[in-house]
Amino acid sequence: MTTQRHDFDSAPFLIEELPWHPRFSLRVRPGNRAALAAALSLDLPTAIGQRATAAGAEVFCLGPDEWTILVDNAAPLVAASRNAYGQIPHSLVEISDREITLRISGAQALTALTTGCPRDIEAMPVGQGARTLYDSATVTLWRDDRQDFRMDVWRSFLPHVRAILDQVMVELRSGL
Repeated sequence: MTTQRHDFDSAPFLIEELPWHPRFSLRVRPGNRAALAAALSLDLPTAIGQRATAAGAEVFCLGPDEWTILVDNAAPLVAASRNAYGQIPHSLVEISDREITLRISGAQALTALTTGCPRDIEAMPVGQGARTLYDSATVTLWRDDRQDFRMDVWRSFLPHVRAILDQVMVELRSGL
């Protein structure tokens, strides 16, 4: 029996499935955004694509009234939302099991992403993100560094997205 060796140093990019993390979808009318942000002790960015981080939370603005929130501990966020709801109507829905997050990083991570995405990912500033398509799957991209991205993929689309990324890996390795 032989052991398969992976030479990660020669990989054009790496794909890692990140561990499960509590994740929420938040919707609130723009006029109530500031009050809800204060009630939840979160920074809710106003510009689409902007991200904010604070102790134990990362918030990503997906639309004028929509955010994705990643937290280390869900209980305080849920309690604050419940306490604020009577005065500040909003929707906070846990979506932790809906998506899988892939980290795509390395020298040709940008190439790997642009093969299936119509968006100009290269123009996306570090620290920002966007909801977009990868082939036919709706995904959310987070640009963490110049060559480091996170891609949130709905669980049901993960095999399709992984198959494309795996094929891109083969093609880049072989110089096609």
